Amino acid sequence: MRTVGVEEELLLVDPETGEPRAMSAAVLARAEREDAGQDVFEKELHEQMVEFATHPQSSMDSLHAEIARCRKEAAGHAEEIGCTVAALATSPLPVSPAVGMNERYRWMEQQYGIAAREQLVMGCHVHVSVESDEEGVAVLDRLRPWLSVLTALSANSPFWQGKDSGYASYRSRVWQRWPSAGPTEPFGSPERYHRRVAEMVATGTILDEGMIYFDARLSDRYPTVEVRVSDVALHAETAGLVATLTRGLVETAAREWREGREPVDPGVSLLRLSAWQAARSGLTGELLHPETMRRTPAEAVVRALLDHTADALSDHGDLDRAREGCERLLRDGNGAMTQRALMERTDSLRDVVTECVRHTQA
Repeated sequence: MRTVGVEEELLLVDPETGEPRAMSAAVLARAEREDAGQDVFEKELHEQMVEFATHPQSSMDSLHAEIARCRKEAAGHAEEIGCTVAALATSPLPVSPAVGMNERYRWMEQQYGIAAREQLVMGCHVHVSVESDEEGVAVLDRLRPWLSVLTALSANSPFWQGKDSGYASYRSRVWQRWPSAGPTEPFGSPERYHRRVAEMVATGTILDEGMIYFDARLSDRYPTVEVRVSDVALHAETAGLVATLTRGLVETAAREWREGREPVDPGVSLLRLSAWQAARSGLTGELLHPETMRRTPAEAVVRALLDHTADALSDHGDLDRAREGCERLLRDGNGAMTQRALMERTDSLRDVVTECVRHTQA
């Protein structure tokens, strides 16, 4: 059974005002003292955020439990130094992001200017194990049309600099400012994949392979496919659902490859439109159906994803979990819908943030 690991980025905020706090160095220092050698928490581009990574898990129950535990541990470390964590993919309140002080981040700030300085966005990256680069590239080529559905499900960034952005996942739009971000053409083979990566690095536009920000890529550290299209989810159970569906997509794609089925290629231009539509409407309107690239109610597209991955999900014992999770989101709403409902009820972005702090550990 394929293992799955999750990386989540969390926003550091003041527990009373909800304003972002540039305290990642202090949080990480405390985590290191308390959990020496665990290497769970990592620094990120901006000082107002912190990242954690789970261990690879084959059981989705175990993965969900670890996500919940890491969130609580992050909150505990943060609270000891006067802040807390919120699983928000952008800050609803205005913020002036502070770029970290290491050499890599300073290079990024100099190279990309305001795009790097403003890039305070929190995502969720899902790693799914693959047997080889050959299988990994075959998977990348075949799951491309379905990735936008994961963006819609996880959408959790409706507010930007104190205003409603009009998007469900504005994080994903801000992320597209990186020159290497977005959908890719099919690669066809590991050789072509690695040649393209080497060619991109050789331009000097990006620093190294770690800055290959494709929607999905071969990890440069682990024997995994890394899917990078999701907002950090407001609730841990939604993060677990995204991980479950991602493993289903990877396994389905691998089976199609082994059966000799060629990848469907809508083209990068249509994939960009599909990603934009998912970011714009999330689960509240229409999405582009991955099989037709035509506008279709979001509910029907989510059910199409379940149908597409049903055999793989069933074989992993995940089908009922995935169905129940999707039905819950369609019924109760994702993070973007929750944030907007809170704003409508309280008329206060500060209250939105402080309430989302509670949801983060729920």
